[in-house]
Amino acid sequence: MAEVLRRVRGLPARTARAVVAMALLAVWVPLQAAAASLGDVPSPDGRLRVEMALDDAGRPMWRLLREGREVVAPSPLGMVGEGVDLSQGLVFAGVDPVQPVADDYELLSGKRRHNEYRANRRVFRWKDAQGHGLAVAWQVSNDGAAFRYELEHPVPGLQTWKRDAATFRLPPGAHAWLQPMAEPKTGFARTNPSYEEYYLQDVPVGTPTPMGHGWVFPALFRSGDDWILLSEGSLRRGDAGSRLLDGATPGEYLIGFPDGREALPGGAALPWIGAFPWRSPWRIVAVGGLATVVDSTLGTDLADPPAVAAPSVSGKASWSWPLLGDDHTVFEVQKQFVDYAARMGWRYTLVDALWDTQIGEDRMRELVEYAHGKGVSVLVWYNSAGDWNDAPQTPRGRLLDHASRVREFDRLKAMGVAGLKVDFFGGDGSSMIAYYLDLLADAAPYGFQMNFHGATLPRGWQRTWPHLQTMEAVRGLEFATFEQANADRVPVHAATLPFVRNVFDPMDFTPLAMVKLNDRVQRRTSPAFELAQSVLFVSGIQHYAETAEGMAQVPKYVRAFLSGLPEVWDDSRFLDGYPGQYAVFARQGGGRWFVGGINAGPGPRKLMLDAGRLGGGVQRGLLIVDGDDAPGFARRRVEFGPGKPLELELPAAGGFVLQLD
Repeated sequence: MAEVLRRVRGLPARTARAVVAMALLAVWVPLQAAAASLGDVPSPDGRLRVEMALDDAGRPMWRLLREGREVVAPSPLGMVGEGVDLSQGLVFAGVDPVQPVADDYELLSGKRRHNEYRANRRVFRWKDAQGHGLAVAWQVSNDGAAFRYELEHPVPGLQTWKRDAATFRLPPGAHAWLQPMAEPKTGFARTNPSYEEYYLQDVPVGTPTPMGHGWVFPALFRSGDDWILLSEGSLRRGDAGSRLLDGATPGEYLIGFPDGREALPGGAALPWIGAFPWRSPWRIVAVGGLATVVDSTLGTDLADPPAVAAPSVSGKASWSWPLLGDDHTVFEVQKQFVDYAARMGWRYTLVDALWDTQIGEDRMRELVEYAHGKGVSVLVWYNSAGDWNDAPQTPRGRLLDHASRVREFDRLKAMGVAGLKVDFFGGDGSSMIAYYLDLLADAAPYGFQMNFHGATLPRGWQRTWPHLQTMEAVRGLEFATFEQANADRVPVHAATLPFVRNVFDPMDFTPLAMVKLNDRVQRRTSPAFELAQSVLFVSGIQHYAETAEGMAQVPKYVRAFLSGLPEVWDDSRFLDGYPGQYAVFARQGGGRWFVGGINAGPGPRKLMLDAGRLGGGVQRGLLIVDGDDAPGFARRRVEFGPGKPLELELPAAGGFVLQLD
């Protein structure tokens, strides 16, 4: 293959890809022939199938088929430690029978309240020459497959897990939506990586990462009619967050572990293995048509059940910082935002950075008491940082160990605070992941609702820790307020997020700037585009960026729509769209359906909504679109049903919302 890669240098891109694809086929076909089949795992409906094999080098190999089509070609698995290699030279030691898996659970911070997971499970086992055992557990459902490593007993030399040998060999002609991983200790105050880069759009697999540090999860791929979303889940203490690395050939992606800089000072970056029996995080492959993938809940289906009996209290929040900045974190302004939340019927107000110095503890007690009288709960901001970055915002350094957290949490509980937003974490190293888990564990007895910013991907934690309402891990609205170049990219970026970042996990994008951003930056989206994000983006606590003054300028029917949005979604359905171009999703809550749609394109787009996807029969409701009612809305009553879809035309960077009766 090295010779093939040398020969294609200098050829036109399309020709080079064709040559590499033929070379890959020449490699994979003999590989399949040489590998000894060990068994398979079908999905309950039989449309997906994982096949396991062992090649001549003693490497466990897997491939994934959808309706007989190969969507992941034969790819290796295995673990490598210090002086021990459980990825090759292995001997097959048996396979368990296929076992059905059934799990029903409730989730208040996601896109679906009641979730049903049905899958087939099968465990394959190997041993190395020293008799050390490795098991790979597969669970295959109708919407995808997932595997994890299992160790029943300690393996000398594997206290630290140095490399995951798993790869994903996708079809060479596939295209991808990928977010680059930033270099650690770069960006504002050395706070990277924070999962805050733009996605590359519809690029050929094999496109090299522009930052040289891999790609974050989740990652979306399309090969013909097959869509594939790669992610991971169920990170526990000792685990590290991983990422995808570019392989040697187009379509091949490796599992990469964190950079050594992504750790607490003096702490570990690589994952370590503690108590036994031990289970690795799940590697998740959602597969199907686009609707199957974006409606999937595999990220929480595979998450550990709740670790604590902490309450989950979802809701909407007013928030001054995104459009007003640090200077407005003062008592009188925050009191106005409490009043604003009360008028809108929202549960929370978030008081952001510098409240400790610009408001102070005594007046903060007064603010919290005032808010309680208005039926509003107060959330407060904290800087997570010790000395791993230079972010100066305060309160800072108060959450670094258990004793200081307990002191701070006791004080906040006595003040009546409802939860915390903790910002500026330091990457995916195992010591940093343990810090997240320590924060969640210590906050649970207090009933604090938690939100992490400048953070990694949740990876299903919102199920395991029900008081984790949301995490950022996205280039959110705040970037659009910083400079025009960011505002220019919002339409495409926003139309990508429901298909990738927000599929499994809550996302604190902090949407909704319907009037203006600021005097420096011109918004590129329409007011209805902004309004639609209140339905499209899923977050346990949805922090709205619009100010009280801006909200007063929108029509009464827009305010009524936002006041009536449910705090918890009971169900969600993808209706139409294509990543980065347009998105139409329906969410159900409080007994009715809400639909939001956006068009990221440079020209108008026609849409047709089918009543059959919303319960069938004749549907009636209120439609809000772009129009002439200040600052740019219009409304009308609509009726549609069997044989008579609702026809819409969205302007460039425009949107709509629909509230059914």
